[in-house]
Amino acid sequence: MSQQRIPVGDLTVCYETFGDPADPPLLLVMGLAVQLTSWEPEFCQAFADQGFFVIRYDHRDVGLSSPVPDEEYSLSDLAGDAAGLLTALGIERAHLLGVSMGGMIAQLVAIEHPTRVLSLCSVMSTTGNPADNPTPPEAIAVMRRNALELPREESVEDAVVRARFLAGTAFPFDEDRIRRRAAAAYDRANYPQGKARHLRAARTADDRTARLATIGVPTVVIHGDADPLVLVSGGRATAAAIPGARFVTVRGMGHELPREVEDRIVEAVASNAARAGFRPRGTVTA
Repeated sequence: MSQQRIPVGDLTVCYETFGDPADPPLLLVMGLAVQLTSWEPEFCQAFADQGFFVIRYDHRDVGLSSPVPDEEYSLSDLAGDAAGLLTALGIERAHLLGVSMGGMIAQLVAIEHPTRVLSLCSVMSTTGNPADNPTPPEAIAVMRRNALELPREESVEDAVVRARFLAGTAFPFDEDRIRRRAAAAYDRANYPQGKARHLRAARTADDRTARLATIGVPTVVIHGDADPLVLVSGGRATAAAIPGARFVTVRGMGHELPREVEDRIVEAVASNAARAGFRPRGTVTA
């Protein structure tokens, strides 16, 4: 399906779907200032092949969704957008997969809109408690560069440098892939002001630890033990805070989604969703 736009409250949200609309929906929630295109089509199709109706979308202020230049907002507002997109699409409840800041947003959907969530997968995310994720200053500096207004070639080079810093130790660094994705993202929608507002929303987020204990849906937390931005301690704390959550460590994975771990993530999401009644089409570990 080609990318579509739909009204969500006062916004217009760009989204795309994969698979059969009759299948249980899986909403993919990407991280800070990252466009929907960062969910690779092959990755999305792998979820569809398991029996999910897959939805990827641009947050407000990112990609082809509405910019909001005169407004400050919180992660709760972004969670409300996710729930609002489900409403606009006529979907009552969905499985959620959130990555990085998207994991924080997915957590908040489960906390603040609990009737909309079937299961939750939080990847390379944290609780909002700084003690759970003492981010090194150099990592913060690298992410702040993401909000700089740079010419196209510099922006692409900066994306490569940032991705190399965030990469772990176990998987090959695919510079050509990173470069192509960064160039395509710049050409699709370059909006550094929105990136800056996303960064503020993430940096000013409240500690969710106590509220994570209210999540009652099956949850799996996935984290790389070589993540230099959101330390693995943040993932462990997230899993510890959510009743019954499973914690999966990926050895050598940084703050990234290498192709080599995509099948493992698909299986973890499908296995976790099976705890909520989902019936995977492929073989998964119970």
